Amino acid sequence: MINAFTVSFFGHRQISDYCIFEELEALIKSLLNENEYVVFLVGRNGEFDKLVSSAIKKVQKNFLEYNCCHTLVLPYDTAEYRNNFSAYWDFYDSIEIFDPLGKTHFKSVITKRNKNMIDKSDLVIFYIENQIGGTFEAYKYACAQSKKIIIINPKKVSDFLK
Repeated sequence: MINAFTVSFFGHRQISDYCIFEELEALIKSLLNENEYVVFLVGRNGEFDKLVSSAIKKVQKNFLEYNCCHTLVLPYDTAEYRNNFSAYWDFYDSIEIFDPLGKTHFKSVITKRNKNMIDKSDLVIFYIENQIGGTFEAYKYACAQSKKIIIINPKKVSDFLK
């Protein structure tokens, strides 16, 4: 039986520093080298999510044999997903739809999806620039759940994260 190590990523819709790509790439390589099998859980809600997915794909391309699964976790089924089904499955190894039947109110489904991703994770990686929004709420939830956390950010954030 494979021992899977699960990692989820959270960051703001807009980010101010794309130089973190190399740091993300190095972190992903390190996780793959340190663990038997890694499940990467990512959303598709903004620039950080897309940067993370690009880093995962680059590492996968450069490893001849990779020991990971790049999983997109959508909060709900979308027209974009339905209209581009094949393209999504060409890019991601696995796709989960948190609320496929739309039973959760649309204003809270992303928060519930984020909590579910954190609950499944052994490690949660954040890109945090400020104390507002879903990323910061996810960070507070991960702290409350005593999850192992890595913060990637070029700015000093320690003052407001305590």
